[in-house]
Formats: sequence, C-alpha cells, structure tokens
Amino acid sequence: MKSGDRSYYITYYAGGKKVFEKIGKQSEKYTAELAYQIRIERIRERRHGRELDIRKRAPKFSAIADKYLAWAAKNKAREGYDDVNRYNKHLKDSIGKKRLDDLTPMVLEELKSDLYGKGLSDATVKHVLVLIRMIWNKALTWNLWHGENPIRRVKLPTLQNRRERYLSPEEAALLLAKLRERSPITHDIALLSLRCGLRFGEIVSLRRMDVDLDNSVINIADSKDKTSRKAFMTPAVKEMLQARLPGYPEEYVFTDRQGEKIRELSNVFDRVVEGLGWNAGISDRRQKVTFHTLRHTHASLLAIQGESLITIAEALGHKSLQMVKRYAHLSDTTRREAAEKLERTMAEAVPVIEGSKEEKAGKTRKGKKKPEKKSPRKTNAKK
Repeated sequence: MKSGDRSYYITYYAGGKKVFEKIGKQSEKYTAELAYQIRIERIRERRHGRELDIRKRAPKFSAIADKYLAWAAKNKAREGYDDVNRYNKHLKDSIGKKRLDDLTPMVLEELKSDLYGKGLSDATVKHVLVLIRMIWNKALTWNLWHGENPIRRVKLPTLQNRRERYLSPEEAALLLAKLRERSPITHDIALLSLRCGLRFGEIVSLRRMDVDLDNSVINIADSKDKTSRKAFMTPAVKEMLQARLPGYPEEYVFTDRQGEKIRELSNVFDRVVEGLGWNAGISDRRQKVTFHTLRHTHASLLAIQGESLITIAEALGHKSLQMVKRYAHLSDTTRREAAEKLERTMAEAVPVIEGSKEEKAGKTRKGKKKPEKKSPRKTNAKK
C-alpha cells in the first residue's frame, strides 16, 4: 500500500449478524463521507424490509493457488515445479492471505515494485505476474470467482533476453572437461544439452523407456510446451547413456543422491564457469554463460555449419520459425558460399549457350546462297 493511502469500512447488522463491508480506498476516490452515505443506504434498505444482498466473501488467493498448484502438478511440465517455487518464494507471504477482491491493479503494481526492490530480473518479475494471471484465470474457469483479472491492467515487463553468447567448439570442450573433473553427473547433463539441444527440464525428466539405444533416439515426452519430439544421439551421448541407464523403464536416467528426480542444476556448473572467468565483468545477462547457453550453442553451431532454420527449429522443439530467426545471421557465410557456387554454375553455362548460338548462326549462313547483285537496268534516254 502506498504511504498515506487509507481504506474505508462500514458496519451494520443484517439477519441478526454484524456485517463488515469494505467500501474502498482513498486512492480509488473513496471518502469518509461517501462511506457514511453508503452505510445509511444499507441501514435504510434493512429497515424498509428489503433483504440485503450480502456479498459472498471472496476466497483467499492462497485457497485458489493451492487448487491451481495441485492441477499444475498433474498437467504441467516438471509437475508444476517452477510454479510451486515461484509461489512459495514470491507470492505466498505477500498476497497469499489477501482475498481476491482485495487484489486490485494498484496492489499488484506495488507487488511488482517490491519484486524489483529485491533485485529480481525482468524475466523473474514477469514470470511471477503471469503466475498470478494463470491462477486467477483458473478461478474464473472453475467458477470459484468472477470479475476481471486485475493483471490485465498491470503492465508486464518487456524482456530483452535473447541470448547472444554461445560457446566455440573449443570452449565447449574445455567446459565439459572441467565439469567432468568436478561432477560427472553435471558433465553428462551438460553433454546432452550441448550435443542434442535439450532443455534442463527435458533432461532431468528422461526415463529409461525414453531412451532407444538400438536406433540412437531419445524420445522427449515431457517438453516445455507439452509436445513430444525426437532427439538423435551422437556417439558420445550414446556411450554416456549406455553407462548411465537404470534397469527399470519408469526410472529416471538422472537422479539425486536420494535416488529422486533432480529438481535444480548443481551449483557446480556456475562455479566452473566462474573459475573459467567467462562472466567476469559482464552485466548484460544476454552475454553471460548460463546452462541455457549450451542449448543456444547447439543451435548456433548448427546454423554456422549451414543447417536450415527448419532443421534447427525441429531440433530445439520450436513449433514456428519465428523462435529461430535469430540464428539466421550465423549462416551468412554458408549462404554466401551457396550464392557464389550458384554463380559459378550459371557462369559455366554461359559459354555453352553462346557457343550454341554462334554454331547455329554459322549453319544458317552456310546453307543460304548469297543474293546476286543485280545489274542496273538500261534505259533509253531521249535526247
């Protein structure tokens, strides 16, 4: 709440019960006089025998959030882990106890300011606000509440997070070597992302039954957009998976020390990158090396070696080419070489075409007789 903002409440009896009703805030143009007039109207209606339409109390945000998170666990990627994490970190204590009719656009703008005050990035703030929107929308869909979603009147952060930094083949090899020394499982997870373009969530969701060693195929069923696709193993990936695969089809390929599914990437990755000095002095997050840089590197190197955007989109699991257009400039050299090759092919055909024209013209000249010169006609001129 902004400093100095005031809320107005009224109280009256209805049906033998004392009713407390929130009228509004000073910042919403409510005044003590207006609240007083509304209270008089409530009492007048009661005294004249008309039953008051006592407003059903709005549910608390936490009650709706619990239902949403239970749904997300069954229907979203990674069993809704990201949503649970964001709710517990940023929403449970701040707005969890508030009722839905108290969550005005102004309250959410204040929440957004508080999130930025904690030093959170644009991306994180946007994820949190979008989570509120999704929870509210489910309340509407499930008829648990009514009314406009207040997030519609809150401006979401505009992201400039298209990652630009990618690793050279030499840097990728160095990173893998350092990771192998520190943490074999982190190395293997990184290898899958670099060589096959998988997201972290897709990697830790892999089960034994998703890996087809006979055909060197990885079936990705639990992707970000809930669609399935195939990734093809390189020899190094296949060798790694052969050594790591569990015995039962339902078991996860990568597990923590308790044998459970891995939820978060080990901080070994960040420590290795820090040791290499790749992020030293860099404040632009697009230029920093993170785990997602590995997937970006996979796509970038595909573009550099001349693969089409369609191939890159399929490898990354994107439904449209819009998401991979940023890689187009990396294939400039390949496309330039293709254009030069086409030019050479066309140039080689030109002498043949010109030669054919000359030969045809020669045959035409040889087959025709030269026209005889006509002698001037003699005329009898009169003297």
